[in-house]
Amino acid sequence: MESKRRVRPRDFVLFAVAVFVGILFIYPIYFAFISAFKSNGDILKNPSGFPTSLYVQNYVDLFQQSDFFTAIWHTVVLTVVSEVLIVVIVPMAAYGIERRPGKFTKFCYSFFLAGMMIPFHLYMFTLFKEMKTFHIFGNFIGPIVCYISGSVGFGTLLYCSFLKGIPMDIEEAAQIDGCTPFQTFWKVTFPLLGPCTGSMVILNGLGIWNDYLMPYLVLPSNQAKTITVEIASFVGQYSARWDIVFAGTVISIVPALAIFVAFQKYFVKGITAGAAKG
Repeated sequence: MESKRRVRPRDFVLFAVAVFVGILFIYPIYFAFISAFKSNGDILKNPSGFPTSLYVQNYVDLFQQSDFFTAIWHTVVLTVVSEVLIVVIVPMAAYGIERRPGKFTKFCYSFFLAGMMIPFHLYMFTLFKEMKTFHIFGNFIGPIVCYISGSVGFGTLLYCSFLKGIPMDIEEAAQIDGCTPFQTFWKVTFPLLGPCTGSMVILNGLGIWNDYLMPYLVLPSNQAKTITVEIASFVGQYSARWDIVFAGTVISIVPALAIFVAFQKYFVKGITAGAAKG
């Protein structure tokens, strides 16, 4: 008969810390959901109280008082286009660095990683000036280019770590069969990078979907922008429609939460595998 595992005091402490951190992350989502079905007066009167009735007028006001459908469309376009281009560009960059070692590729790798150390606010104004020079300020191209370039550093690190665990024999066999390096990557290597790609899609997708600063500063001010910018427009200096804000927040949370739940196993597998192989 197997002996029971002793429960040490450290296990209780770790469990308590995990529960506390979980509550810290879950409570804002819970608060947003209960507030999304309360009137503005009920929110101000009893912020943490559970709604006494199903109040949905805030959703009606959200779409009537803003161009929220256009904002959703803009958010979807920015997220999907950026994600597709990131998945096409970043793995190829990492593949070239990992499979073609040399001084130039090592410099590129170090250069990409160094870019992760510089805060966005430090080069923000220079970036916007450069975007105006290339005439991509005030349209979707500007944010998309920034999202792609911003994902190169971490993406290269993640993909290079994952590529270390893929045997070269598989690629050499494909090249013997007549595949070009381009075909070898897309037909043989890239399908093996599924967990890593899933992690990249989730991390970058959530960041782009929830981004506020870039669409707010770059896209035209006289047009509907993205979900986060439209939601923030209901918070003024002297008044705020918190019922509409939380209604829009719930609408923005649901797709992101559904995608994360659907791809959670790929996300965890990609992060742990990349960490182990790095």
